[in-house]
Amino acid sequence: MMLAQRLELPELLGRLLAARGLAPDTAADFLDPRLRVFLPDPSVLIDMDKAAARLARAVRAREQVAVFADYDVDGACSGALMVQALRRYGCQVAHYVPDRLKEGYGPNAPAIAALCEAGATLIVCVDCGIAAHQALEAARGRAEVVILDHHKAEGPPPPVLAAVNPNRLDCPSGLKGLCAGGVAFLALVATQRELRRGGFFEGGAEPDLMAMLDIVALATVCDVMPLTGVNRALVTQGIKILAKRGRPGLAALMEVAGARGEVSAHTLGFTLGPRINAGGRIAEPDLGLRLLLSEEPAEARAIAEKLDAVNRRRQEVEAGVLTDAMTQGEAQLAAGRGVLLVRGQGWHPGVVGIVASRLKEKFNRPACVAGIDDGIAKGSGRSVTGLDLGSAVIWARSSGLLIAGGGHAMAAGFTCEESRLEEFHALLEERLAGAAELPAASELLLDGALTVRAATVEMAGHIARLAPFGAGNEEPVFVLRRCRIVKADRVGAEGQVVRAFLEGEDGGRLKAVCFRAKEGPLAGLLLGSGGAPLHLAGHLRAERWNDQVSAGFQIVDGCRA
Repeated sequence: MMLAQRLELPELLGRLLAARGLAPDTAADFLDPRLRVFLPDPSVLIDMDKAAARLARAVRAREQVAVFADYDVDGACSGALMVQALRRYGCQVAHYVPDRLKEGYGPNAPAIAALCEAGATLIVCVDCGIAAHQALEAARGRAEVVILDHHKAEGPPPPVLAAVNPNRLDCPSGLKGLCAGGVAFLALVATQRELRRGGFFEGGAEPDLMAMLDIVALATVCDVMPLTGVNRALVTQGIKILAKRGRPGLAALMEVAGARGEVSAHTLGFTLGPRINAGGRIAEPDLGLRLLLSEEPAEARAIAEKLDAVNRRRQEVEAGVLTDAMTQGEAQLAAGRGVLLVRGQGWHPGVVGIVASRLKEKFNRPACVAGIDDGIAKGSGRSVTGLDLGSAVIWARSSGLLIAGGGHAMAAGFTCEESRLEEFHALLEERLAGAAELPAASELLLDGALTVRAATVEMAGHIARLAPFGAGNEEPVFVLRRCRIVKADRVGAEGQVVRAFLEGEDGGRLKAVCFRAKEGPLAGLLLGSGGAPLHLAGHLRAERWNDQVSAGFQIVDGCRA
């Protein structure tokens, strides 16, 4: 085809690029996403120049700065970016992460007042703040405030010095897909430019902002931002930085988690992210931020081990909620509900977001999960592509139905009186009416068909050129047609992984795995095929083990041929 011929690419790669809507003039930059091509001028974001000028002034005066960060991965990463850079510029910097259970999301007046009393003359809110009008009043006349956020705004921003947010209603930047880590990185680019113009670095080296892209990539992947355009460039370059293992905290966390292979977006989203998130969910809220800032290997190792242990505890807490939540979800789906809203007394607020993700994945519906304590429901929701949950929650809050709430298109949090949950559920169904028309399971989009013999390391290498994979750039899914399972068994903790050895009609052989297969029809099919021919859908990857590279297939679905 034309694209493959023009760029001298294998035909398969050309077809995959074309299926993603890429043309010859854009495909080359997609395959080699460089920041000098995709990085925007930070000034396109409203209030960015004000924020950069104020940050630069704080640096020149060696002011005491406080960074107020959210407790999730994006908050930890954007917080670490600002703290690390400002310290390297010479500022005195303190950081504050609120306790999810005691303080809830975002700035609160007592915490802001305490930062002012401790001497902060500038407070930088990262991954939060755009809706904190009342809380930030506590800084008036005592410290100036800069907001670096990306959550949806429901009206004018708080009356602060600068509120940088691509999702502000009046922001013309077109960068709505940036997470807070991306916004913070652009703020540092703008600040460093401002300092350079003023001669601040004369006679000395400038801090290497590119070396901080590891945590920008981590934030972008874990906040499920679209991996296209500037995000694709940030993540691609950030993965290269992470692979060097130069940040003690992330190097220690990868070691503790057993992630010794090639670094990918999967490493960020499924190995590092859940462990960093765990601290803010059920333990010390600033553990993740402290890990990212740690420069001593021994300290980093200790924090990494603690986060790993906390994550295991989080999994236990989650399992205790998940079974009941799934039962409620099945009942609501059977009753014809388009949006799921399940709840339980005493459910830990730190795991409701993960459980909501599980419900969304299983039922292909926007799903909200709430834990109830003393008549108050605190919950979290996840949505499907095309249905803006954040806007619906903000509408509910602005209409007085919720005590608090906010978020973005794919995720949101809320606090509601238990007695009004059914009213909130009805409002969500009204605002997200399209959910009722969704199929019971998400469509599996196929990129092509392969024979087992054609599923080679070389073929996997061609496919890998499309990485990093994630939201907006899903990993290609192929069908292995009419293959037979020669042997299948259970492996891994509690036998949740099915390992299979495949043989094709053409004589080829291939090793395959299927995750989250403790139960269900797919596990039954793989373990009980009896040698009958199957069509199996999944991802073809090159796998390295003991310096040997082989092709492997991750099964995501299947049926009898």
